[in-house]
Amino acid sequence: MALSRGLRCCQRVFSWIPVLIITAVVLWSYYAYVFELCLFTISSTLEKVAYLLLFHVCFVMFSWTYWKSIFTPPASPCKKFQLSYSDKQRYEMEDRPDAQKQILVEIAKKLPIFTRAQSGAIRFCDRCQVLKPDRCHHCSVCEMCVLKMDHHCPWVNNCVGFSNYKFFLLFLAYSMLYCIFIAATVFQYFLKFWEGVLQNGPAKFHVLFLMFVALMFFVSLMFLFGYHCWLVAKNRSTLEAFSAPVFVNGPDKNGFNVGIRKNLQQVFGEDRRLWFIPVSTSQGNGHYFPLKNRSSESQNPLLANENMWEESDDGSEEGSLVEDVDPSVTIEMEE
Repeated sequence: MALSRGLRCCQRVFSWIPVLIITAVVLWSYYAYVFELCLFTISSTLEKVAYLLLFHVCFVMFSWTYWKSIFTPPASPCKKFQLSYSDKQRYEMEDRPDAQKQILVEIAKKLPIFTRAQSGAIRFCDRCQVLKPDRCHHCSVCEMCVLKMDHHCPWVNNCVGFSNYKFFLLFLAYSMLYCIFIAATVFQYFLKFWEGVLQNGPAKFHVLFLMFVALMFFVSLMFLFGYHCWLVAKNRSTLEAFSAPVFVNGPDKNGFNVGIRKNLQQVFGEDRRLWFIPVSTSQGNGHYFPLKNRSSESQNPLLANENMWEESDDGSEEGSLVEDVDPSVTIEMEE
């Protein structure tokens, strides 16, 4: 037991290494650009001021979005999806698998669940003891179920999901902007050092490497950002791109695609003035997502539309169904 805790502690410590690497590279780039390039290499005062102002705007936005991507906790299913104490007691005391499944079916009556496991069963996480909302998956690294999980990113040491997906996208965008700004403004001095126009010194090393590192990161970020832009336009997560979500009528990779404009609004919100600022503006609470084919909602006896999933005056979430549940529906235990 103690060994297991020790291994988990070591894993948590080592998981911060990629973040520390990125932080070290960014801090070095700040020193190299501000001091070695702007203060020690550039002679024009106007050029210095202009470069420093624009650089710090990019640096602040990059740092802000990176911070939000790292330290925004992943959202987990609310208590309505968790087994209550009494339900858990009934579930654990029941020896018959069919009876256990029926207990979970009764709980699912009040929940807006549209997707299924690959086998067609209702998705249930045995580790977290929750019925999984649509697009929710269990992260073995974070050891929790994450709403609208996209992937676990080692470079932010966090799960990218409903709570921080906007921040992650902005982090990629401002990282690209940061890199391309450095490359564009360093380029002329890179050529001067390369051709020997400027004297050799400590600044030469920093300027040359700034150019290479900025271009290297920009190219890799460009492909990653482009891929996620495509995912947002299609309203898919990375997991859904590899394995299409399963509905009552079978898998449908476009099941949540409600059009580019509405897809963007789900991630960035309706106020476009806030799209490029790392503040929470995503629509909904991560438990329910509109479907492309609304008719499938009425075909599934376990589903409730968004009008049935509202907060009561005391802040608790309530949901109900007007149709009976098909007792033949099965539950799948997932880890």
